[in-house]
Amino acid sequence: MELEREKKLKKLEENIGYTFKDKNLLKKALTHTSYANEHDLQSNEKLEFLGDSILEFVSSDYMYKKYTTLKEGEMTKVRATVVCEESLYKIAITHNFSDFLYLGKSEIMTGGNKRPAILADSVEAVIAALYIDGGLEIAKRFIIDNLKDEIEIATKNVGRKDYKTVLQEELQKNGEVNIEYKIINESGPDHDKRFEAQVLLNGKSLATGKGKSKKEAEMQAAKKALEI
Repeated sequence: MELEREKKLKKLEENIGYTFKDKNLLKKALTHTSYANEHDLQSNEKLEFLGDSILEFVSSDYMYKKYTTLKEGEMTKVRATVVCEESLYKIAITHNFSDFLYLGKSEIMTGGNKRPAILADSVEAVIAALYIDGGLEIAKRFIIDNLKDEIEIATKNVGRKDYKTVLQEELQKNGEVNIEYKIINESGPDHDKRFEAQVLLNGKSLATGKGKSKKEAEMQAAKKALEI
């Protein structure tokens, strides 16, 4: 079993383009709280906390140096668009993180390896592990390689209206309507809250969205409603 795990971790290293000196650090980055509780281990929560900060710093530094014409407010909007659960989930899917997670029995049974929140968290934890094991440049390379296209797209759209505004304009084309946003779920520790928002049209649910802030969750709900 352990040999099989070692092979899987080696495959993940190939996927992300870095070989860890400390393999246990990579294991910890992939260890969900459900597995940690079952085996009396440390979960990836602290690494996730650190990775979140590194991610914000690196993306901010990259934008500051490359997109010199962007104003502070525009950079903030771009970062909020890119540094979000959806983008991190895409990175996890690209590198097949779902194949390498250490999950408890209950999470395995309920398909935890496919849950966007769990996968996004694991990406942040791996970023922190890359930083600790290889230094800032290694973590930076991983972040920029995986987010530069998203950042480029976001900078081109930064002057456009946000999803909530666009949705409101679309729905009001045929007259006055009542659009509401409600936070229907809140989870996670204080340092890493998760919110789920619902957008309603005249009391009827249109879509839901998730995010690390209430605003991001509402924006994702509006985006999904527009897609529908």
